[in-house]
Amino acid sequence: MVELVIEARKAALAPGMDVKRILPFRLKRMVGPFIFMDHAGPVEVAPSTVKTMDVLPHPHIGLSTVSYLFGGRVTHRDSTGAEQVILPGEVNWMTAGKGISHSERFEDPAMLAGGMLEMIQTWVALPEKDEESNPTFDNYKPDVLPVFTDTGVWMRLVAGNAYGLKSNVKTHSPLFYLHAELEKDARFGLPQEHTERAVYVARGSVEVSGKTYTPGQMIVFNNGADPVISSPEKSTILLLGGEPLGERFIWWNFVSSRRERIEQAKADWKEGRIILPPTDNQEFIPLPEEKSKPAGSGPAPPALS
Repeated sequence: MVELVIEARKAALAPGMDVKRILPFRLKRMVGPFIFMDHAGPVEVAPSTVKTMDVLPHPHIGLSTVSYLFGGRVTHRDSTGAEQVILPGEVNWMTAGKGISHSERFEDPAMLAGGMLEMIQTWVALPEKDEESNPTFDNYKPDVLPVFTDTGVWMRLVAGNAYGLKSNVKTHSPLFYLHAELEKDARFGLPQEHTERAVYVARGSVEVSGKTYTPGQMIVFNNGADPVISSPEKSTILLLGGEPLGERFIWWNFVSSRRERIEQAKADWKEGRIILPPTDNQEFIPLPEEKSKPAGSGPAPPALS
């Protein structure tokens, strides 16, 4: 029924910005095409430290980054020329393909001081045929995302297909990604459309086969399992998964099916061949000091998504 329970680990992205890191995990590098997952917040910092929390321009290859907010606002800028303030319930879907750079800045000090920022960031690995595609960026408003409801259950389909619904968000491989709000004593089953499936508890708790799972835990289910998931209290969870893509190498912000492509991406960033966002090009994050070779679907140095 339950294959594995992943406990989130603490990771520091910037002063005052500690996140819960769920994926990758040493015993489960990916769930479907999802290769990375961070849960940030709620973040509360003094206004004087807001500037130090900005994520400066940095590169990606071979993946899509997905930003989804429970609260707050973040300004995204990237090398395609896109500039977007993302708000709660929206989806920022950036596909790096052969190479992109972007920044994430927190330009509302009052929001951070008030503890309103809470964000989920995931990376979705690309199929081999799309790894060298041209980079793209799309923002999707909440009103274009399908909603599923049942007794005590509200779910927004962030991407993919599940429960007979299909999202308009453009993806590259079969997957599903859902934000669910559960009332006390709600009960539901997992979507059956996909091979690999997991539930992440953001707030509250859920029960599966008599066991209780709490915030910061991801429950990974065996293929074909059909559990009943219940909520002993009001809870917020994320459901995600899809079809596996095969082994991926990951190092810093780079993902690829080919080890040598990671090495090329390092050189490209170091030599300036991945351009900076045109409206945010005065500073950037340099290539980290190399301490290890890319690991097959293994954990990377602290990533900046």
